[in-house]
Amino acid sequence: MKQTETASSAFHRLRVVLVETSRPGNIGSVARAMKTMGFSDLVLVNPRFAGACQHEEAVAFASGAQDILAAARIVGSMAAALDGINFTAAVSARLREFSPPVVTPREFAGQLAAGAELRAALIFGNERFGLPNEIVEPCNVLVNIPANPDYSSLNLAQAAQVLVYECRMAALDGQRAASPVGFQGEAASATQIEGMYEHLEQALVEVGFLDASNPRKLMPRLKRMFARAGLETEEVNILRGIARQVQARSRKD
Repeated sequence: MKQTETASSAFHRLRVVLVETSRPGNIGSVARAMKTMGFSDLVLVNPRFAGACQHEEAVAFASGAQDILAAARIVGSMAAALDGINFTAAVSARLREFSPPVVTPREFAGQLAAGAELRAALIFGNERFGLPNEIVEPCNVLVNIPANPDYSSLNLAQAAQVLVYECRMAALDGQRAASPVGFQGEAASATQIEGMYEHLEQALVEVGFLDASNPRKLMPRLKRMFARAGLETEEVNILRGIARQVQARSRKD
């Protein structure tokens, strides 16, 4: 089935981000998985070997998807990888105490297909260590593949294939019309939300609600709470305005 090629199509609104990938073959295999499902935006964060996209193993495993490798970008930080993104999804088999809301691949794909304003990133971690908490906690959702609990071992490319397949099926066959009820603003970007967290943390420290030397789990809990909300740009601005007022009052006192 031929995909719909429009500016708002899910095929143009999904980015795959690979973090500190160890094996060049896995990068090539992910590129192949993406191309077979009609996606092309691939970003690598600090791959653990030089010339990641030109490595002979990556090219061999791409098996005809060399154009995806050639267009892939290599960046040195998550902030750069998520530039222009307003919906982030960490892919992990390991659930965390303070994770964002947990969804299945199909649920994530449905959200992507239904939200024409969403510019989403699927974030995959290192083959051995996965994703660290500091990357997972600020994400909007954590995608967990409901595999066999007695043997849930999926390699990086297999996990990517499952996700991009579900996204393709949702984009082609399972689009849900966005609800016309109520105001819907522009989803806040990952950069805007991270800036809001930093600002909020500063304000909480200044008023003595957060002990910087012993923060415990306050910020991870707040990040989880806001992740459930699906913040819009105006809502982030409101929260930062509140933080500014809190700081101003604190400094007067």
